[in-house]
Amino acid sequence: MKTKIFSLVCFLMIGSFTLFAQVKTEKIKVYGNCGMCQTRIEKAAKTVEGVSKAKWNSDNSMLTVTYDEAKAKIIDIHKAIAKVGHDTDLEKADATVYSKLPGCCQYDRPAK
Repeated sequence: MKTKIFSLVCFLMIGSFTLFAQVKTEKIKVYGNCGMCQTRIEKAAKTVEGVSKAKWNSDNSMLTVTYDEAKAKIIDIHKAIAKVGHDTDLEKADATVYSKLPGCCQYDRPAK
């Protein structure tokens, strides 16, 4: 009986560690300037299935994103942000989309 209980407890612990191992937090460089940029960037990141948190800091242009690795890939988050006009360290926004950003949101684009 003790062996069965011990086995069950071990199984549950291993299962819970596996569940938590899929959640990952990363920082992404995202170019922008203001509060409107922050709203747009965070909203775009959260459109990717599996992203649970996204917080962009305008002081250092870093997005802290928490996501489920089983549901989302980091490149998909970069692409979603670029799609709304903001360059990241891996994806560059289309020039047409960038040009449609409000004037205060048009940041100095990094040279590639």
